[in-house]
Amino acid sequence: MSKKSITIYDIAKKLNYSTSTISRALRDHHSIGKKTAEKIKAEAEKMGYRPNTLAAGLRQNKTKTIGVLISRINRPFMSSLISGIEDEAKKAGYTVIIIQCNDDYETEIKNAKTLYDMRIAGIITSLGMQTVDYKHFEPFLNQNIPVVFVDRVPEQFAAYKIIIDNYDSAFRATKHLIDQGCKRIAHFAGSQIRLIYKDRRRGYEDALREAGFEVDEDLIIQFDTLSAKEGKKGAKRLLNLKKAPDGLFSSNDTAAISAIQYAKKHGVLVPKELAVIGFNDDPIATIIEPSLSSVSNPASKMGKLAARSVLDNLEQVAKDGQLNQITILETKLIIRESSQKL
Repeated sequence: MSKKSITIYDIAKKLNYSTSTISRALRDHHSIGKKTAEKIKAEAEKMGYRPNTLAAGLRQNKTKTIGVLISRINRPFMSSLISGIEDEAKKAGYTVIIIQCNDDYETEIKNAKTLYDMRIAGIITSLGMQTVDYKHFEPFLNQNIPVVFVDRVPEQFAAYKIIIDNYDSAFRATKHLIDQGCKRIAHFAGSQIRLIYKDRRRGYEDALREAGFEVDEDLIIQFDTLSAKEGKKGAKRLLNLKKAPDGLFSSNDTAAISAIQYAKKHGVLVPKELAVIGFNDDPIATIIEPSLSSVSNPASKMGKLAARSVLDNLEQVAKDGQLNQITILETKLIIRESSQKL
């Protein structure tokens, strides 16, 4: 049989104080003396009192909780992003609720409603791969709840957005392969619904054109999720071409590593016969043999900035409405063995 939860009424009865005095003491209100507050807190702890933060949040029509709605938790980029969010939120006394949609649009809509109904203080989200409509975020805006998009952001939606320069990053990654002597460079592209993958493809294509190379559509493979399975299929298709590529720029590390594994299994030398560079600089990039060249993606910094944006703008959004601002973070090329032909 479960024990009855201890309430402020129980503490008030035990110490012979009013419930309002108990409540203020537990909240460190300035009207309660230090000794009295310490006495009340000590007794509350002894009795096993647990504050009902959810109920308090409901009374105030908000909670000290930040909602995080992402595509997939099991991606290293997302793990680092979440870690950054939690670090910053914890400093301010906020908790974080994380929910994923597995790149399913309908699930994203349901999850957004779930977070809204929980009366979160703000929401940080990285869009699912197939999301094309953003109406499920409008209730947050209507209630002046800060909305921050990170990485996968909408092109047409007024909110705070934190991104990297995907075009320039892709351009530099492709140029690196060109500088290594590659003449036929393939590209693993993400869904062109998402701006980040459109920009990465544009950067890849413009780097080829600047070098005087033609853009060969046979060397561009578009994926739904850029998974390891898709990377394997893409590598098989490319290496079975009559004229196989000698370079590959992948829009993420997962597909790039899968391509390296497939190439090695079928006798293709990396980087001598196929130079490869990925994107995100996932931890596994240093474990694969040969180690994977990649583009750093400051996920943890992005997460901290996103959380800070929510916390710093709670009052401003309530007063002046939603922010419409874009912050662009820097990336770096991380050159390792997989792309060094020279």
